[in-house]
Amino acid sequence: MKNILRNRLALSTVVTTLIILVVSVLLAGVVTYFAINVTSTRVQEESLSLSKVHIWVDSAAKVEGAMMITNSGGRDVVLNKIAVRGQGCAWTNVFYAVANVTRDDLSAELVYKTAPIAAAANIGLNATATAATGNLVLPSGSTIVLYINSPDSVTINDIGLTVAFTVFTSQAIYYKETNVNAAST
Repeated sequence: MKNILRNRLALSTVVTTLIILVVSVLLAGVVTYFAINVTSTRVQEESLSLSKVHIWVDSAAKVEGAMMITNSGGRDVVLNKIAVRGQGCAWTNVFYAVANVTRDDLSAELVYKTAPIAAAANIGLNATATAATGNLVLPSGSTIVLYINSPDSVTINDIGLTVAFTVFTSQAIYYKETNVNAAST
């Protein structure tokens, strides 16, 4: 006991070591929190909304699909593939129109086109159709209307059944189901 009282610095060494340890742990925690915060706020996420999904079959067994895709994310998106009922649609059968739209455009319903869709046809959004030749780019804040001529694996016998539309991007897969409707001409 006498030695402890004589050596006043014995306790201060332990306390100093504990203070340095606590400060270093707190500093490491603050740096980690800051790094996570900076990284998460800088990352812009992809976010697509599939709406107005339709597929029609007329009495002559002509099949036509349509959908509207809105990019509400912070980055431009590349649509790599579109599938109906699990079967990829050939780009030669896909026609699209991209626009920065208003609320009125988004509320308008997509309708069945009696003639097969072709380039320069009016397909909605007050825009004319463009034939797809490959992957489609959808800028951030834009909406695209897609019409698909003769999607594989859908026939007149499927009227009333549910089929799925799947849109593939490099980051995600977007899925929406709809019923096959009889086309009213």
